[in-house]
Amino acid sequence: MNNHDLYVSLDIGTSKVRVIIGEVNNGSINIIGVGTAESQGIKKGAIVDIDQTVLAIREAADQAERMVDVSIKDVFVGISGNHIELVMSHGVVAVSSENKEIGEEDKRRVIDAAKVISIPPEKEIIDVVPIEYTIDGLSGVSDPFGMIGIRLEMEGTIITGSKTIIHNLYRCVEKAGLRIAGFYLQSLAASDIALSKDEKNLGVVLVDMGAGSTSITIFEQGTLAAISTIPIGGDYITSDIAYALRTTTEEAKRLQVKHGCALISDASPNEMIKVKRIGSNADMECTQLDLAHVIEPRIAEIMGLVEEEVCNMGYDSEIPAGYVLTGGVAGMPGVVELAREDLQVPVRVAMPDYIGVRDPSFTIGVGLIKYASKHAHSRTQMVEKEKVHIPVKAAKKPPKGKDKDGMIDKMKNWFSEFI
Repeated sequence: MNNHDLYVSLDIGTSKVRVIIGEVNNGSINIIGVGTAESQGIKKGAIVDIDQTVLAIREAADQAERMVDVSIKDVFVGISGNHIELVMSHGVVAVSSENKEIGEEDKRRVIDAAKVISIPPEKEIIDVVPIEYTIDGLSGVSDPFGMIGIRLEMEGTIITGSKTIIHNLYRCVEKAGLRIAGFYLQSLAASDIALSKDEKNLGVVLVDMGAGSTSITIFEQGTLAAISTIPIGGDYITSDIAYALRTTTEEAKRLQVKHGCALISDASPNEMIKVKRIGSNADMECTQLDLAHVIEPRIAEIMGLVEEEVCNMGYDSEIPAGYVLTGGVAGMPGVVELAREDLQVPVRVAMPDYIGVRDPSFTIGVGLIKYASKHAHSRTQMVEKEKVHIPVKAAKKPPKGKDKDGMIDKMKNWFSEFI
């Protein structure tokens, strides 16, 4: 196994923390390790308990490590939330090489030039997404590498986020014994898995339906155009079930995942479900149809809020390529059909097409691996477990004979400098 081709993603969600190890070979991805842990220290995508979050990260990382017998060092972390803002920027540099051929260094310099903007002190730049390059007045260039020119310009979108949230993420990952190789916007990374090139060009809405919140990202003319987050997700459905059936949140979540159906007309009245009730030793019985009567109104409400937010972002609800749903809630039976009825536009569910992660809840994690493999400057560094116990900076002492020979060679070299 070539360690240089391994990438590790860390998706810190409200309900789950997921660590995925992917092997990338000539652009193709092979998922070789997956770890999942219950998330206790996150609410609506924000860290509220560092110690609990660290434990969840470490547990998920340990699971993934055991699957492939490696020790994870560096991870690519996804970030999202209503603190994310997009800022348009423009960068200009002179091509540095003598033959005026544009190289990777020139691309890096023009991106750095675009970062020189005024942002609020509480904000920090997460990433820069190039929209197009211009070479000596010739615009519309998608990749200037290898071209000849004197003046290189770039139009791009700068993604900024809250310093507090970013630094808390850093703290959690570092306390879990890992290093952050890169921060990426979750929806941007997920789009590499969830969306086609045609959808991005025509205009599409990517809706990530998580446990604590629902992220809405609009792509237009092939690039990221707008982003927003509404603070309602799968946890609200869980709360409704717990209240309606007078059961615990844990039991309500189990019912939602195992027996939930978002469309009353598709739910079975004959599927009997046993429910543990609070304050009673006797289980009660309900049907999948009973659950659907609780779930459908909440899903319909979320879809209504998504449509309203898209309009608030300045877009017509009838976007050409429609809506693409992903995230854990999107995997529930009936969600797509209900969304089509409510939104009256094309709707589909996106999920990774890899063994072991064929579920909408893994879209972000796999997307981070694919996005990092194309955009990361430094690849994830990993070492085999049997080598972990040897400190990187400490070398084993050589045997006495070898040490003596080494000293003789050093003396010979030293004397040769003066002869």
